[in-house]
Amino acid sequence: MTTFDPPAAPGTPAVPTPRTTTIEPPPLTRVEGEGRLVIQIRDGRVEQARLRIFEPPRFFEALLRGRAFTEPPDITSRICGICPVAYQMSALAAIEQICAVEVAGPLADLRRLVYCGEWIESHALHVFLLHLPDFLGANSALELASTHRRHVERGLALKKAGNELIRVIAGRPIHPINARVGGWYRAPRRAELTALRPALEQAREIAHETALFAATLDYPDDHLDAPFLALRAPGTYAIERGRVAATTGLDIPPGEFGEHVREYQVPWSNALHASLSDGHRPASGDDAGTAGADAGSPDGTSYLCGPLARFALNAAWLAPAASETAAAAGLRAPERNPFRSILVRCVEMVYAADEAIRIIDRYEEPDEPALPVEPRAGTGHGATEAPRGLLYHRYTTDAAGTILDARIVPPTSQNQRAIEEDLRGVVERHLGLPEPDLTALCERTIRNYDPCISCATHFLTLDITRA
Repeated sequence: MTTFDPPAAPGTPAVPTPRTTTIEPPPLTRVEGEGRLVIQIRDGRVEQARLRIFEPPRFFEALLRGRAFTEPPDITSRICGICPVAYQMSALAAIEQICAVEVAGPLADLRRLVYCGEWIESHALHVFLLHLPDFLGANSALELASTHRRHVERGLALKKAGNELIRVIAGRPIHPINARVGGWYRAPRRAELTALRPALEQAREIAHETALFAATLDYPDDHLDAPFLALRAPGTYAIERGRVAATTGLDIPPGEFGEHVREYQVPWSNALHASLSDGHRPASGDDAGTAGADAGSPDGTSYLCGPLARFALNAAWLAPAASETAAAAGLRAPERNPFRSILVRCVEMVYAADEAIRIIDRYEEPDEPALPVEPRAGTGHGATEAPRGLLYHRYTTDAAGTILDARIVPPTSQNQRAIEEDLRGVVERHLGLPEPDLTALCERTIRNYDPCISCATHFLTLDITRA
């Protein structure tokens, strides 16, 4: 829609009249959640790039207050149907820290193993059904299936392998029910896990071949300057445990997360934004979101978590199969082109399948499926690597184990500010594109980050205003 100011009265000197152009394409599919991207351009400069998330809050943190310390794994797994294991594992890490329980041996192996299943199924969904259509000229996975059927079939085989691994260990692939504080309600038999080995071997091969194919795709130029933040556990590729590290040199235990990462509200989004500080808490500012054209943060800097961050901080500890895939695909750490994140996800699928096979081969059935756990008063912190990035939980309980307070920081809310900054740069570099092409490029830019705002289908409507 194009609008003009009304004509001036007779005799009034002519003044250049700004033109406003608003573009409202249909909502974007192939990401999870609902929102709108609003871009305002004046005199060839992007004044504003805001990701407006209007998905209603679901208040899970409030729902947890007053519940028993045993309940967060089951309640938080309902937050997301794609990465429920991540919410369970972060919750368990925080609660078990309060209760002074350390799960080790086969029980801990099962947690890393089920997390490998989630990485496989979530990355497969994103790579093949959500992201690959962008590179192959398809508008949907259904359209891709008619033009590149083999890719879709192989993607579904990968997702099935990950889902089956979750089902065998955790009871069911979506909103699993077998994890508990101290371990599991039931530990799988060795034969049940060994039966999954052929599918995981196939998954490893498919992921490797997909990485080689993806390396031949045409990638738009982009460069992300934001610091990377992820778990790091020297000697292994961090998934379910580790210290919080950043490319700034930050290296802290999860318990200090809140001292370095601040969440804050911006007026254009129902989802919180986050900034990375130097360790000193910024002054409180409830209306900090009104400051600045886009950032909305009083202090600190944007940062990015997720596959690019994990690869940047942990590539040295990839197992040989995944390391060879990364080299063959032309990946070197750090990779700072968000469009090439599809390659990193392929490498992580190779790693997850390979790691799952290693764990299965050494697995010994535990004597008991769980350790005894008694409630305690205290505060616990848990951080794990969801497929989309670092997921932080904090709980405070009383002596009876009743939850007094809860805080959950998902990766997408941490990434929103960096996404907006990336979008601003992408638009400024491509202002000469026709608006339909610019809209498509913005949509592709957002899909690079695989934002999970909820389990809804539609995510983005794009408004571009030119003055």
